[in-house]
Amino acid sequence: MKMYSKAFFLFLGFASLAFSADLETHFKKAEGKSDISKMKNVDFIYMINLDQRPEKFKSCTDQLHPYGIYPYRFSAVNGWELNLEEITDVGVSFEPGMEGGFLGTSYLPGNNLEPIHGLIENYGQTYFAHRTHRGAIGIVLSHLSVLQDAYDSGYDTIWVMEDDIQIIRDPRTLSNIIEKLDRKVGKDNWDILFTDIDTKGPDGNYVPCLGMAKKPNFHPSSQEQYYQSKSIGGGFIRKGARFGAYSMILRRSGMKKILDFMKEHKIFLPYDMEFYLPQGMRMYSLKDDVVSTNPKALSDNTTPGYLINQ
Repeated sequence: MKMYSKAFFLFLGFASLAFSADLETHFKKAEGKSDISKMKNVDFIYMINLDQRPEKFKSCTDQLHPYGIYPYRFSAVNGWELNLEEITDVGVSFEPGMEGGFLGTSYLPGNNLEPIHGLIENYGQTYFAHRTHRGAIGIVLSHLSVLQDAYDSGYDTIWVMEDDIQIIRDPRTLSNIIEKLDRKVGKDNWDILFTDIDTKGPDGNYVPCLGMAKKPNFHPSSQEQYYQSKSIGGGFIRKGARFGAYSMILRRSGMKKILDFMKEHKIFLPYDMEFYLPQGMRMYSLKDDVVSTNPKALSDNTTPGYLINQ
């Protein structure tokens, strides 16, 4: 690899600050929305789905339609189709004053969009968390696009799903659960409600999350909030950190916190390790699963698996 002087990387870093586009310019628009995609206490229901995976959307809607729930299909940002300029623009450009010295992943010119892994140390170079694949970058952009659409639409409460859900019990009960949480903590005192206990591994067992991963340009004043997991009664658990973004009910306050944080700090981690980082996030999980994840669902996060049968 060609060696550059520290002065060169300093110049490159300042240049990237000057010319980097806003993250929002890479959000995708939601088109063809309908009033049918809502339910009691939920202004709008989104389901994120790649155009190349119609079978996954059908599998999910086949479970939801019998209950009269018709999510709007949001055409996901396909990370495998992002070009180098787009990838470079949405990631974290390493600048003086940021924390480096730990492993990260970059996409650089002349490498055919293959990831390069190494220490975060070169000023002006864009980094993501170690082993972040392009598919995962697309997922982050998809979720942020949905949140921006919901916020711009003036929604107070939305339900966002990915196309790997599994219905455990009648999802219409979520309308009453929202009211129950409102009474428990106050309508304006929660940001996210997860529709199950925790995410699940391939074996179907729950995978809890406690703590946070490093991000070069984010240093919370305290990490205490990320270690919180406490039952508050009424079937709810207050969570400080949580894996899995496949079924989340978000209040307008939560949408704003995530959007503001990501626009300031750009993409570094997978989405389910980013959305809980903003200070003061108020998140709750259920003690009994309603809508969870199918642990054996196909995934295009680490490889474009949809290409196999083409």
